[in-house]
Amino acid sequence: MNGSLPSLSALKAQAKQLRAALEKRGEPISHSQTLELIAHQHGYRDWNTLYAAVGNRPPVLYLRPGDRVQGKYLGQRFDAEVLGVQGSVAACRVRLTLQFDEAVDVVSFDSFSSFRHRVTCTLNADGMTSERTSDGEPHMVLSGL
Repeated sequence: MNGSLPSLSALKAQAKQLRAALEKRGEPISHSQTLELIAHQHGYRDWNTLYAAVGNRPPVLYLRPGDRVQGKYLGQRFDAEVLGVQGSVAACRVRLTLQFDEAVDVVSFDSFSSFRHRVTCTLNADGMTSERTSDGEPHMVLSGL
């Protein structure tokens, strides 16, 4: 079995893409059948077994002060240095303090700006916050994890 499995959200996205591609080819398939196919592709006998393997693993965010990260904060791309890390293995969350290379404008209003150079946020194992903007996007998403 694969030692570096994608996150649950990435696996579900794979299933969604596979289902759409098969439907486009005229081969409709149910959502549950698609999840089973994804499980087989990763070497597991069924979706429940794959789900358990991914759900029981430790958090994937192994960051240390001084590490470099990239991502999006309030819809804007950033490069940053990790200044502080506090982890909660039990909750699969990590609290990060980041110093942006270039300040990020946290206001989307054209005639007003508010720039932030430093931010502290709590990320899940997928590298995103549970807090969301009014359009449903996570406040922060780290890329390349």
